[in-house]
Amino acid sequence: MKKTEVTMAAILIATLLSGCSTSKEEMLPAGDNTMLELWQGKDGGGSARNAVAARDSLRRPLTDGEHQSTTAADSSYSRTQQSEISQQFPRLPNPDLVMYVFPHLANGNTPVPGYSTVFPFYSQVQYAMPGERTEAY
Repeated sequence: MKKTEVTMAAILIATLLSGCSTSKEEMLPAGDNTMLELWQGKDGGGSARNAVAARDSLRRPLTDGEHQSTTAADSSYSRTQQSEISQQFPRLPNPDLVMYVFPHLANGNTPVPGYSTVFPFYSQVQYAMPGERTEAY
């Protein structure tokens, strides 16, 4: 049992060490240009202006749907009177009573289908005062 563990550990160590046997120059050759030449665009592969022109050719104008979605997203972050009032004076929950009427026969032969109706408990919408807790305890 111990001999197997020692053998497996030796194989694991040999595998890990073989990954470090490569040199940096072999993996990533430096090339003939210095960093200053690359920055100034003297590498022969094009200048900074060519890169900007290539990048601009890939851009496209926004569609109408994208314009509208960005406008809607921008307005969701701004403060409005509506959002300020709803944050300071949140609506209190108004539970509803849902009544379901089972299908039945009226006056002997007239079928009435099943339906549901909703009755709110409060006739008016109630608002919490600023600082009043509205979440469940």
